[in-house]
Amino acid sequence: MTDNALKRRVRAGETLYGCWLSLGAPLAAEALSHAGFDFLVVDTEHSPIDGMDVVAMLQALGNGAAAPVVRVAENAAVRVKRAMDAGCATIVFPAINDADEARRAVAATRYPPAGVRGVAGGVRAARYGFDRDYVARANDEACAIVQIESAAALAAVDAIAAVDGVDVLFVGPADLAASLGHLGASGHADVQTAIDRIAAAARAHGKAAGIFATSAAQARDYAARGFALIALAADTTWLLQGATAALAQARG
Repeated sequence: MTDNALKRRVRAGETLYGCWLSLGAPLAAEALSHAGFDFLVVDTEHSPIDGMDVVAMLQALGNGAAAPVVRVAENAAVRVKRAMDAGCATIVFPAINDADEARRAVAATRYPPAGVRGVAGGVRAARYGFDRDYVARANDEACAIVQIESAAALAAVDAIAAVDGVDVLFVGPADLAASLGHLGASGHADVQTAIDRIAAAARAHGKAAGIFATSAAQARDYAARGFALIALAADTTWLLQGATAALAQARG
């Protein structure tokens, strides 16, 4: 495993732009890895991607410059272990609602005694055992991104931000809006106020704030509001937007 450049850049205060990968298509992931994104997130929560699909996606991303990230389907140590053993040091945890859940997430990314990650020397992350220093470096390279996307998480955001080992508080605007009673209306004033509160909590505890943006204009707005890790839509979004726009133009 090499240096986790994404974690280093986050801690240096850079503003980074990424994209969600939901198609489960290694060639699409590889193509996007050359498009200039700083990071690309393999999403196993809201897609059929799992197991060997994750390995294939990480292999594809290894050919480009974008840092690989995996969003696990749930805050479960076994899912984290498999993603990290496959070669991904940065994990996104969905639906973290309190500090205890955040501590459990961080522990899943660390080997004992700092955490609970199971130890295996012959995994892909360790170059199948040829990287003999992997286990010694892995805890330092691990990066935990926890998603704040519910009213409960918002209420506990300061306690979550204070958890040692949490690197990024990442807002899920759609779920947050739904939890606050504004399903399908993430632009509602209440939701936007909550988003700013999350960014402020991250800053207060020396952590970075991240968010999912649905457009370039929205991404610029979030960057101006202090968000440093911004996911600019998803592979499915760009595929369908490009296809429908071209078709509309062709049909006149």
